[in-house]
Amino acid sequence: MNRSLTSVLFFCAAFTAGILGDRLTVLRAPQYVSYHEGQWPISGEKIPDLVALTMGFSVQDELGWPAMQMGSLFQRPQANVLLVVRGVDSLDLPQSVASYPLENPVPFTLDSVANTMHALFPDNTPVVLQLAPSEERLYMVGKANTVFEDLPVTLQQIRGRLSQDGSVLTSLPLSSLSRNNEADLLFLSEVQVLHDIAALLLRHKHLAKDHSPDLFSLELAGLEEISRHYGVDSPQFTDATKILASVLQKFADDVSGIYGGNALVEVVTVKTFEAPLTRKSRSILETKEGNSGSLYNLAYNYNFEYAVIFNIVLWLMIALALAVIAIAYNLWNMDPGYDSIIYRMTNQKIRLD
Repeated sequence: MNRSLTSVLFFCAAFTAGILGDRLTVLRAPQYVSYHEGQWPISGEKIPDLVALTMGFSVQDELGWPAMQMGSLFQRPQANVLLVVRGVDSLDLPQSVASYPLENPVPFTLDSVANTMHALFPDNTPVVLQLAPSEERLYMVGKANTVFEDLPVTLQQIRGRLSQDGSVLTSLPLSSLSRNNEADLLFLSEVQVLHDIAALLLRHKHLAKDHSPDLFSLELAGLEEISRHYGVDSPQFTDATKILASVLQKFADDVSGIYGGNALVEVVTVKTFEAPLTRKSRSILETKEGNSGSLYNLAYNYNFEYAVIFNIVLWLMIALALAVIAIAYNLWNMDPGYDSIIYRMTNQKIRLD
């Protein structure tokens, strides 16, 4: 009996873990962006489309995810912050807005969203900051070039920042973590980057008051290195998970406060990607020439502006049709003796004839 009960409990635990798996957690969201409670799964390859829709941009394919509901068309978040944590399928974030299962955790980037932002706001130059730990560098474009010019961009620079005044080492409860281990330093370096980004945004609050939205995409792989080096059952991994959860919560609160509650902060926790995550070194404004996906170099049936053009043509035709109907009605009911200028300018004899 005990063996049967144990087997059933083990099967239920394994089934529950399979259901939970990787997660998409919304830490902070404006009041006009609401999320429905429930286990609504979303595919990892749809994350860029989700970010684009939250910022009011059009996407090529319909998202088909009923968990999110946008408010007014004229109210969109001033900033979208996407944090990708590798090495853990979920984090204990009690102050989150909503959390949903993540299916098909494939590598993704927000380059398409960044390109759309720069195309729609060429004069305002929005802030686009992307952290790619695989290359140990930051992509900084536009205003980010001047605002984040003092931000460490390589792992060596970040480790040097840890030894300076005001580093996170003086305030974090390291517990079992060591300052001399490579895996621990990588994790602490990413925590330091989050701290410095929030500090720079707080110092330059004018970025949150311009008319262009901002985009932040940060991939954190330090927890994955700790799990690989110590194991998921080690005290180092447990302490690092607790530290990262509290740091992400504070980072979300700081960013939301800087943008006056108009920032959307999401956390994607992925145990492991189904394919290796590699990023090519290129400019974020780079565009592809031609249509390599078509055999005969044919254009798509519609583009991102299809909905806008359709609405313009539709309502213009309706307005012209109503105008024609109104003019025809007035001409039909016109009194020739009083309204027509032809009868007013001719003599009485012609009128009688």
